[in-house]
This record gives sequence, structure tokens and C-alpha cells, in this order.
Amino acid sequence: MSERLLYQASAPFAAARRVSILPAGHRARRLHGHGFIARVRAHLPDAWAACPGGASDALAAALRACVAALDYQDLNAELPVPTDENLARWVRARLAVAGGVPGLEQVGVQSTADQGADLDAAERAHVWRRFRFEAAHRLPAVPPGHPCGRMHGHGFEVILHASQDLAGRDLGVDYDHLDALWAPLHAQLHLVCLNDLPGLTNPTSELLAHWLWQQVQPRLPSLSWISVYETASAGCHFDGRHYRIWKEQRFEAALRLLQAPAGDPRRRLHGHSYLLRLHLSAPLDRVLGWTIDYGDVKERFRPVYARLDHHLLNELPGLRDPDPGQLAQWIRDQIGGVLPQLDRIDLYETPGCGASLCWGDLGPALPG
Repeated sequence: MSERLLYQASAPFAAARRVSILPAGHRARRLHGHGFIARVRAHLPDAWAACPGGASDALAAALRACVAALDYQDLNAELPVPTDENLARWVRARLAVAGGVPGLEQVGVQSTADQGADLDAAERAHVWRRFRFEAAHRLPAVPPGHPCGRMHGHGFEVILHASQDLAGRDLGVDYDHLDALWAPLHAQLHLVCLNDLPGLTNPTSELLAHWLWQQVQPRLPSLSWISVYETASAGCHFDGRHYRIWKEQRFEAALRLLQAPAGDPRRRLHGHSYLLRLHLSAPLDRVLGWTIDYGDVKERFRPVYARLDHHLLNELPGLRDPDPGQLAQWIRDQIGGVLPQLDRIDLYETPGCGASLCWGDLGPALPG
């Protein structure tokens, strides 16, 4: 699959709404409010931004200007049916026309920390809802001395993803329907030892995602992915056939954008707390029950991490401008030989704003 570089941005806004198309008695029919986050992924031409290296900042500025019209407003005055899906349509239209943003691949609206809807240009909606449970487990097949072989526990998080063609409809899968599907699973998983559950004698993230898929998909045919966070920085996606893990790293670094216009503050020495997410796809190891050990990913990335953390990025050899897109490409060049399963890199300078470099299946966007 050919390589794609997508820039990403997010912007918050606070607003009130009523969603009158929901069934009588539904709480969202009443006037209520949310702290929304609008999100966008776009393939941007090299010359679109005002200067080389400025694409991420320009996309973020366009999105902030777009949603400013919604901030502290009654959304029903702007949209008759302000569902997350219709808000995403509204944002997409304004970005393309008034914002002049080309190459829009996906626009989403996250209405709470745990739910949202992303819409692509073909009117396909990706609706997601996040859940949490607390449980113990151990991995019986790991090598002797591996920490996961000891009984331990996690605050697991699970995202149910549903994708469907909206065909002009105002609403995709209702979040309440996802809640109803999750409720019996929560009763089985919360405050237990996962190894004791039938089918989970080796409860890796991958096998837990597979187990959940088997429980949910027959009742939700539009289910597209199950995401399992084993920790806050690592987890697994499963789409019914393929496994994909991710491992997050954070690093602190300084930079200058030397090609920014004279007087632009980005020419000055400044810095960011970066979030890096490495995505890797591999077949399941039938003995160990995982694809790749999260610890192995971290260890193999360590030499590259040491060159990034607490350094001036402009001093990295072979890096022209340390904007998120070029820095993601530099990281790929450094790490690809030791992590051949790597097929996507997400790099964020600020929350939700950065770039995704992908040469495999793009997959779902994780919430910020």
C-alpha cells in the first residue's frame, strides 16, 4: 500500500442542543450541553500552508476559526437536528468552502470524552463509544520471569466502533444502543479475574479483543473494530480478521521552523511535549496469544527515543524542518528496519494536532 501523510487537528467548542429525532423520553431531547471536540484528518498539498512545515498549524487554525461560530451557541439555531453526525457534516462543509481546506478525508465530532462520530467524504460514519472495567489477569504462556506472567491487574478500556453508510440520515448507531450491548459484558468482566472466564484462559489484549468481537458482532452487524486499552499507552484493535497493536511514547523536545516568514514566532526557539503513537500489524502468535510484546516495541524504539527526548530537533541529521509530518517520516526511516511490523505513525505536537504517516490500513482514529 502506498504511503500517505495526513495532517490532523482538533478544536474544542462548548454548546447546547436538543436532538428531537430521538425516541420520546430520551434525555437528549431536553436542552443540554457538551464540551465538544471537532477533529479533522486531511491530505494537504505541499504548497497549501503559508510556509514549509506550517501545514499542521494552518489546519488547526482553520478548524478553530470554523468552530468559533458554534462556541457557546444553541446548535439548534444553526442545525435543525444537531447530532454528532450532522455537526461533522457542518464542519466539513465550512472547512472546505470558507476555510479553503483541501483533501479532507475525515471530519469528526466528539461530544463527550467517551463518544463521537467521524464522517468521511463518502458519507460513511464511524461511531464509537468507550467503556471501562477493572480486572485481574495473568498471561500463562509468556517466558519465565516475564512480568505479565505474574497475577496483576489493569483498568481496561474498550471502544466499540461501528461503521455504516449514512445515506443522508441524521444519525448512525445510537450511543444508547452501544451502552445496551456493553452492559452484560461489563457484568461479566468487571472486578473478576479474566483467566476464569470461558475462552479467556490466556487473556492478552489481542485475545480479549477477539473474545469481545465474538460477543458483540452477532448483535451489531455494523461493528467494524474492537479496541482494547490494556494500559493508558498500549492496546490492540481487532476487526474480525486482523490484529493491530499500538504503543505510545511521549518525549520533550525543542525546535525552530526556520522557513517560517520573518516575524513568525515559530522561527524562535520553542518546544513541545510530543505524543507519539506507533501502530504495528502482525499475525497472532498462537502460543503466546499476542502479535508483538509491547515491551519489545518500547525496547526496540529506545535508541530513536534517546535521540528525540530532551533534544533540539533541528540538529537531527537528515531532517529539514521538524514539523509533525517530516518528523514522522524521519522516525519511520530510523525505526523501520528494527520494527518491520510498523505501518503507521501518529505524532502530535499538541493534543489532537499533528500528523499521521500510514503505509498500511489507516484504521480507526483513537480519541484524544
